[in-house]
Amino acid sequence: MSYAVDFAPHVPLWLLWSFGSAALLVTLYAFLQRARGAWARGLAFVVVLLALANPLIVHETREPLSDVVALVIDKSQSMGVNTRTADAARGAAEIRKALGREKNLEVREAEVVTRTTGDDNGTQAFAAISQALADVPPERVAGAILLTDGEVHDAPEPRKASLHAPLQAIIVGKRNERDRKLTVVSAARYAIVGQPAIITVRVDDFGAEAKGSATVRLRVDGADKGVRQVPLGKDTPVPVLVGHGGENVVEIEAAPGPSELTLENNRAVATISGVRDRLRVMLVSGEPHAGERVWRNLLKADPSVDLVHFTILRPPDKQDATPIDELSLIAFPTRQLFDEKLASFDLVIFDRYSERGILPLAYYENLASYVENGGALLVSAGPEYAQEMSIYRTPLAAVLPAQPTGEVVQQGYKPTVTQTGFAHPVTRDLPGGNEGNKPPTWGRWFRLIGAEKVSGETVMSGPGDKPLLVLDHVGKGRVAELLSDQPWLWARGFEGGGPQAELLRRLAHWLMKEPELEEERLSANIADGKIVVERRSMAQDVAPVSLTQPSGKKSQLTLKKVEPGVWRAAADADELGLYRLTDGKLTAVAAAGPLNPKEVADMRATDAILDAPAQATGGSVHWLVDGLPGIRRVTPNSRTFGSDWIGLRANGAYRVTSVEQQALLPPWLALVLLVGAVLFAWRMEGR
Repeated sequence: MSYAVDFAPHVPLWLLWSFGSAALLVTLYAFLQRARGAWARGLAFVVVLLALANPLIVHETREPLSDVVALVIDKSQSMGVNTRTADAARGAAEIRKALGREKNLEVREAEVVTRTTGDDNGTQAFAAISQALADVPPERVAGAILLTDGEVHDAPEPRKASLHAPLQAIIVGKRNERDRKLTVVSAARYAIVGQPAIITVRVDDFGAEAKGSATVRLRVDGADKGVRQVPLGKDTPVPVLVGHGGENVVEIEAAPGPSELTLENNRAVATISGVRDRLRVMLVSGEPHAGERVWRNLLKADPSVDLVHFTILRPPDKQDATPIDELSLIAFPTRQLFDEKLASFDLVIFDRYSERGILPLAYYENLASYVENGGALLVSAGPEYAQEMSIYRTPLAAVLPAQPTGEVVQQGYKPTVTQTGFAHPVTRDLPGGNEGNKPPTWGRWFRLIGAEKVSGETVMSGPGDKPLLVLDHVGKGRVAELLSDQPWLWARGFEGGGPQAELLRRLAHWLMKEPELEEERLSANIADGKIVVERRSMAQDVAPVSLTQPSGKKSQLTLKKVEPGVWRAAADADELGLYRLTDGKLTAVAAAGPLNPKEVADMRATDAILDAPAQATGGSVHWLVDGLPGIRRVTPNSRTFGSDWIGLRANGAYRVTSVEQQALLPPWLALVLLVGAVLFAWRMEGR
């Protein structure tokens, strides 16, 4: 209950104030003139003013409201170091008991999580406090208790503190901890294939003097690329050779230091996109035909392709007395192209070429060696492949995956993707294809060179399931054999055409080992807190994948087949840092968060970050290793902490449940007092 005096004037306030002012002036004038009974006249004016003001006695019935305290427990990634999580849990249990003994105190609990994306990544402790107290009026907030290792990344500036109650922080961990940290200062986003890209790294031993060097190991796409010695405490450029186009995943790992809290921040990953400066292609044509110009136009249309195109009809040893200015053909530079400069080409294409004794057999052997040592060969065969002058009757046959039978099929047919082709990246999802037992929508071809597959995989077929497109791995290189000379019909739009350009693009990229077109590939992508693992394989089944999280926790993922040749699985990715995957044969890595996530930048327990924000609210910072501080309730203007205790504000908030009003000066009493005051003033003035 509460009693108070209020007023309900019978006249407008402006009139009341005007009358009061006039009465005051008259009374003051009377005193200045030393008039008899001036004070009695003033008393009469006071009675009139009170009667007009109508004073009331207000009686309120109040219901006390409980104060609210936020108990926030840090469960971010850095709390997994040593026994911090367990220590915080024990401390929180003791605090709950202490708070439970307090009257009129409501406890709101919240957990601190790690934000993995954006510029505000890291531990969001103050966001958790704000969320816990979002619907609580400021006059009911008793304070906040935060159990954390001190690595908070959303701490506001002291003058911008939004919590208007004491923040009491309890640091979990040990003082003066030491740890080694690897930082990627900068990394090239793009680099030319075959040239080094620069990644600048820094290794720091926190809590120790920067002396000596650290051993840093490099891996590119899971393959070990050796070690480097990096001086401690200095930005050091590290060159990394970009071996292929597309994404090159570079994993960098620093050897453990003399004292380590965790190895999570000893690793980092950078992705460098390999770009081919110029794609050098040698196109060797035999006798001219309708598709030769299409091949040339298709390759010349790409500005990144350097095309060397020859139609070989004149033997290199052909010498006669014909004057040079009358020659229609020049001698083919066989030695330069097939001996001296062969290795400089990224792709060699034979288009309807037949063995006419023009190229020495040694050069075919050079071509076979070129493929086995990592080169790429594409053969587009015509009728000559089935004849006696076929290039299959040369040493090049050692790397060709299809042996001619001598048959040439002359009939209309639509090329079809085989069951193997549905799983192969080159022919999977070709626009207009025959997936799902549907007939292809592209145009027909009218010739197929009969052949038997001797190695590799048939990904497209013709009439009678005869091989049409055969792909093969030979040594370190690759070979593609197209057993028809009529893809040009698609380019010309015959019967609607077909995906000739897309097929050639995929063939070229597969031949040059672009990762996105590998048949056997393990990859992972992290987005929206999930890691999606994809396994490509030509096998009927794949092994489970072992997933190692940044904290070292391991789990097994069973992949599900989602389409021919593709298996996928997903898992939570709620930790910042590097995730490792392996199925025993292939490996992959994926990074959650930015290149240098704040959460693992420095994982030592510290009170430096929270000291100023806590003091700005009237709170304090304590270390759990010094003992859990006691909890006291204090008045709003009292001190809120001591060396071994923390205070929570007792606001005394309440809710009014009922209000009663009673006139302090009833009309009859006001009339009596007024008449009495006037008579008394008249009598005093009459003396």
